[in-house]
Amino acid sequence: MLGQTIVLLASVLTAGLVASIVGPPIFHGHLTESGHAENSPELAHIELAYQQASAVALGVALFTSLACAIVVTWFVSRRLRQPLDELTDAARELSRGHYARRVPTMGGGTELETLGAAFNTMASRLEDIENTRRRLLSDLAHELRTPIATLALYHEGLFDGITDLGVDTQTVLTSQTARLTRLADDIDDVSRAEEGRLSLERASCLVGDLLLRSAEAARGRYQDKGVDLTLDLGETDGLSVNVDPNRIGQVLGNLLANSLRHTPPGGHVTISGRPQPQGAVITVADDGDGIPADQLTHVFERFYRGDTARSRESSGSGIGLTISKAIVDAHGGTIGVVSDGSGRGAVFNIVLPRAA
Repeated sequence: MLGQTIVLLASVLTAGLVASIVGPPIFHGHLTESGHAENSPELAHIELAYQQASAVALGVALFTSLACAIVVTWFVSRRLRQPLDELTDAARELSRGHYARRVPTMGGGTELETLGAAFNTMASRLEDIENTRRRLLSDLAHELRTPIATLALYHEGLFDGITDLGVDTQTVLTSQTARLTRLADDIDDVSRAEEGRLSLERASCLVGDLLLRSAEAARGRYQDKGVDLTLDLGETDGLSVNVDPNRIGQVLGNLLANSLRHTPPGGHVTISGRPQPQGAVITVADDGDGIPADQLTHVFERFYRGDTARSRESSGSGIGLTISKAIVDAHGGTIGVVSDGSGRGAVFNIVLPRAA
């Protein structure tokens, strides 16, 4: 407001100065052209009257304009200050780790409303990241606690002579050690994938070959559970993509394992492919447990499990879909999931770039 007032005062002084310098000579020229003598008393009196009238009129007009402008400036400044103060307070709270803070509708104009909406979006994403981080640490601690406790228990039993190093003990120790190793490898894979450190050996691959190899690798497990696995190659004739076949095979393996885990015996899973302008779409569809609408946006998060009641063994590590998304992203593709809700099945779609 102070800066705006200084500008207004400078404008008033400039207008008065210009009027006092430019106005009298022009008025004097018009009087002489109308027939008044150059040094006549009437001419001097008329010019004095003009100057006084102009000064009074200009002064009143400029003072009125200045007063109105200051009032408007005060009103606008006050209207802007409140939402800006709210934004400042919210940003300060956010910097302290209070990610639930939001900015209400401020009514300060389109620009401030846009800024407030962007701030709330940022705060929501930071809150989601913080919640994911906390859940990640909690789940990671839980994942580590069970095998470590088992190893510690058997180590103590061996040390105290309660148990001996027989076949059963060796099996338990080996399985728990393998579980720790697998967890470490999974975390390393997803970290490298999300940080863009995956090494990809791209090649032009037929989509039909990728689907066939993945389906055949998983068919035995599907038969053991009694789930029907259908391979649909009808639209993949001659369709090729530019990918790392081993990495995409890992993605398809994760999706097929996920569908098998959530499809009961007697259910059906279909893996298929079809062309699209940018490349190819690979689809893995099942008629199993399905995914509630509020969980669709979380299925690719690390260690996320939709059904927390499931055991860790039956529900997987919760990291396979995260690795799959990171691998697809590294290829420049996209992966998404669609589901009509619990018990309605799920459809995973992978879009991969077409080979040149």
